[in-house]
Amino acid sequence: MTTGDLLGKILQVVMGLAIFAAIIGLLIFFIDKAPKRGRDYWQLAGFLTPALLFLAVGLVYPAIRTSILAFQDSSGDWTFDNFIWTFTQPAAIRTLINTIIWVLLVPTISTAIGLAYAIFIDKSRGEKYYKVILFMPIAISFVGAGIIWRFVYEYRSGERDQIGLLNALVVGFGGEPVQWLQTDPINTFLLIVVMIWIQTGFAMVLLSAAIKGVPTEQIEAAQLDGTNAWQRFINVTVPGIRGALVVVVTTISIATLKVFDIVRTMTAGNFNTSVIANEMYTQAFRASEIGRGSALALILFLLVLPIVVYNVNILRKQREIR
Repeated sequence: MTTGDLLGKILQVVMGLAIFAAIIGLLIFFIDKAPKRGRDYWQLAGFLTPALLFLAVGLVYPAIRTSILAFQDSSGDWTFDNFIWTFTQPAAIRTLINTIIWVLLVPTISTAIGLAYAIFIDKSRGEKYYKVILFMPIAISFVGAGIIWRFVYEYRSGERDQIGLLNALVVGFGGEPVQWLQTDPINTFLLIVVMIWIQTGFAMVLLSAAIKGVPTEQIEAAQLDGTNAWQRFINVTVPGIRGALVVVVTTISIATLKVFDIVRTMTAGNFNTSVIANEMYTQAFRASEIGRGSALALILFLLVLPIVVYNVNILRKQREIR
């Protein structure tokens, strides 16, 4: 980029900021001059307009544009070839299967471990320290977690020392080191472990708070009726935290459907480990197949949408009950 181009970019930014400042100034002027009732509407418009503009530019327009591109080829002609490719090519089908495996395993295992952890350490002496340990992974970015676990799965050929924890254990017990991230299909499950490691802390925190909200009178009454711990858990605790369970499962499911960083950092989608979000990036920005990438983005949106709608309906019913 030349100096003239750089100055041109800076001038565009300055002009954009000046126009934005002028619009805000006009809004403030009209607000001050308007009557009391009209002033309230102007204030509402002043607060909502910037947010609505950013929402339209950053979300609505890209969504519409992506939906259109999904039905176009590289020359701009309308076609269904992008979706036909998605559901007929072996590599694309494997991507969809991997995504389904992720969505089935990650929310289920993360929620189960988080719930078990929340129950077993509830009101224990070192509860807060145990929770901090399990919650720490969620404070790490997905990229950081991927780099950490790459060291765990690291493989070195020949007689060199194994710096990967998993291969060090295998060699320590007399086995041969394994190329974990290159071995199909175990590599997909090893990537799933990383996501579970991150999301379990989230599940534990929400479910622990929900468990503490279950009335102790109900638990004591069930105990007086002669029920054992498992019966109290199934018949008292689980119904009391059903809303939190729905939130946890749906939130982790959405995060899992959109997973990109872990796969991109650890395998870049190679060795049959790609998922929809990673393949969308690969097709659109690496292979320059904008239509295929847009089709995958639209499919991802359609997969997330029912989960969001279901979650909203559950929360609405709970609000009506209250």
